[in-house]
Amino acid sequence: MNPAEWLAQTARIKPEAPALLHGTRQIASYAEFARRSAAIAASLQRDYGIRKGDRVAILMKNRTEYLEVIYGIWWAGAAAIPINAKLHAKETIWILENAEASAVFVCDATGKDLLRELEGSKTRVISVDQDEFLKMYDALPQETPASMLSQDMVWLFYTSGTTGRPKGVMMTSQNIQSMMMGYYAGIGTPTHEDATLYAAPMSHGAGIYSFMHVIAGGRHVCPASGGFDPAEILEIAPKIRNISMFAAPTMVHRLVEEAKARGATGEGLETIIYAGGPMYFADIVEAVNVLGPRFAQIYGQGECPMAITVLSRDLVCDRKHPRWKERLKSVGVAQVPSRVRVVGEDMQDLATGEIGEIVVSGDAVMLGYWNNEEATASTIIDGWLKTGDMGALDEDGFLTMHDRSKDMIISGGSNIYPREVEEILLTHPDVSEVAVVGRYHEDWGEEVVAIVSPEQGKTVDFAELDLLCIENIARFKRPKDYVVMEHLPKNNYGKILKRDLREMLKTI
Repeated sequence: MNPAEWLAQTARIKPEAPALLHGTRQIASYAEFARRSAAIAASLQRDYGIRKGDRVAILMKNRTEYLEVIYGIWWAGAAAIPINAKLHAKETIWILENAEASAVFVCDATGKDLLRELEGSKTRVISVDQDEFLKMYDALPQETPASMLSQDMVWLFYTSGTTGRPKGVMMTSQNIQSMMMGYYAGIGTPTHEDATLYAAPMSHGAGIYSFMHVIAGGRHVCPASGGFDPAEILEIAPKIRNISMFAAPTMVHRLVEEAKARGATGEGLETIIYAGGPMYFADIVEAVNVLGPRFAQIYGQGECPMAITVLSRDLVCDRKHPRWKERLKSVGVAQVPSRVRVVGEDMQDLATGEIGEIVVSGDAVMLGYWNNEEATASTIIDGWLKTGDMGALDEDGFLTMHDRSKDMIISGGSNIYPREVEEILLTHPDVSEVAVVGRYHEDWGEEVVAIVSPEQGKTVDFAELDLLCIENIARFKRPKDYVVMEHLPKNNYGKILKRDLREMLKTI
């Protein structure tokens, strides 16, 4: 099933229904939305040589054109590669080359540096802010979306890499449909009266949630700010009404603080789905107290998109169950399309309450990693995806997260893998060893801290390390603080004890 077929069908049934909104202003009806995507598809095939199975990337901030483009890519039968708009140009180049992307859609704000880096490349750059893109609207629309099978790749999502390079997660049409089943059963079924608001990046979970609202004929709202602005959301929500949105826990915290300052109750907000990082118990209790029973939680990964566990709105606001606090501290129960287990190193089930690695199976689990059979084989064992996350199941099937075995840092809802930052810092001649860890931050959940051991007789200039990061990785990944240690703590095998370093940071 081609996802563009859902758009085509809704456009036939509800052609005049409002589809794309910039703030409160309507940009396109469903008929116009579908026509533009169909025209983009035709232009991609005619003018850019895009064929079924090709890969086409998107590097844009949130805007209505994002949806027109991504559905146009699918309409043409190609796979979409949504790329985090905050990435450094060098990181983006690596993804485009690894995926062998035929083209990349950008906006002027994200494409300036990329154009210089891509000079002489086979990847065509198309800016939605230039006439080249506007001419795509004029192409004779492709009448019907290209045929796709359930196992055809439709979305190629690059995770942050634990070894310094990201891996491309191959999502199929079947993966997407299974994710949708989990949404309908655990979150709810949208109608044509509902709206989804894209405050979090459309390259990630927020964008994946477009499908259910396209099928329902609901409205798709891109804030005028192009991102997350709590004041803006609280102002437009009563005007648009029936809004659902995806938000990282840090976004929820900021929204609640803004609501408290304004005396707002969240009028117009229907469902806020939080995920992407640890939600602190006190924060979600306060969120429900301030904004009411509007919250639901999901746990997922790129490898099983938004589809591992769910804590429904009823469970989030429940205060009558004798163990409601323990349940609220969990990430919920297995979603309808998924089976969840907690296992030891031998992949055998652990007893109730015992901490081990979380594994998941089901039709939402990825097809595999793009051009990386070795990583696929080590991650999917007998049909079970090893998440790398640690947790425990209680007697009712509620999953509570504990440590993250991959040492991932989640700051402001963005995943940051320490080794990627460490490898950059280690290129400095005065750095002998380095360990990057996360430290609690009130607004962002965690902030990146680098503990540096200088070469003997050397001193480290933090400004130089900052510049090194800025030149090679996205700004949000660079350390917010540096600490110098003569010797980093290690175990008997020479492995740096990051747990000890995190504890140390709590005291300084």
